[in-house]
Amino acid sequence: MKLIVSGATGFVAREVIRQSLSRSEITSVVAIARKPVSAPEKLPEGADPSKLKSVVVEDYDRYSEEAKKEFAGASACIWTVAITPSKSKMYDFEEVKRVCQTSTLVGLRAMHESGLSKPFRFLYMSGAAAERDPTKTPKFQPKYSHMRGETETKLLALAAELGDIEVTVAKPGLITAPGEILKSIAATMVQLTMGIPSISVVDLATVMLDQVVNGFDKEPLTPEDLIARIPRNK
Repeated sequence: MKLIVSGATGFVAREVIRQSLSRSEITSVVAIARKPVSAPEKLPEGADPSKLKSVVVEDYDRYSEEAKKEFAGASACIWTVAITPSKSKMYDFEEVKRVCQTSTLVGLRAMHESGLSKPFRFLYMSGAAAERDPTKTPKFQPKYSHMRGETETKLLALAAELGDIEVTVAKPGLITAPGEILKSIAATMVQLTMGIPSISVVDLATVMLDQVVNGFDKEPLTPEDLIARIPRNK
């Protein structure tokens, strides 16, 4: 299968690419970013870096005809583009919304216009705090959380409108990385105070790849759902 990975220079996307290059089910990886993407270091044994195709875009809400041609025939996309909650206060809210919401919807439309494999699986990486119900008031950055939840709702509606597109939303808690002690401490605090479990970037990438390869089995995928789907033979 041909897999599209958006936001390909990001923390999670880099791990998705690293693992995808060693999965036999994935024959091609189209990495979308605003600068060239090369194969990650320390690839697993048997990985094939020749499967990686870097596609440079001006921004995630602007796609040239050349970029769209690279999407043609794709079977799935893992979309990781976002401004995180911790960084969102550094930007005007409309810019945060453009990156998190507008870009996602424009990106899916651009892929659809390219001529995709059917059905096409689109996995949107959101966050545990994203709230789809506008009548609820999230405790954590309510304006941001509602916007991310609205994005999930609009994405599901767009997929239904376009047809032959399956969508699921992955909603991880804090994402940790091997050797990063401060993130591990923060993750423990979040779990103790808010009851939201964390997940390592390695496990998150594995679960998301399993979902796009084998098919979505739930929507959305909560932090607990993601953890429950971590392969136990690892």
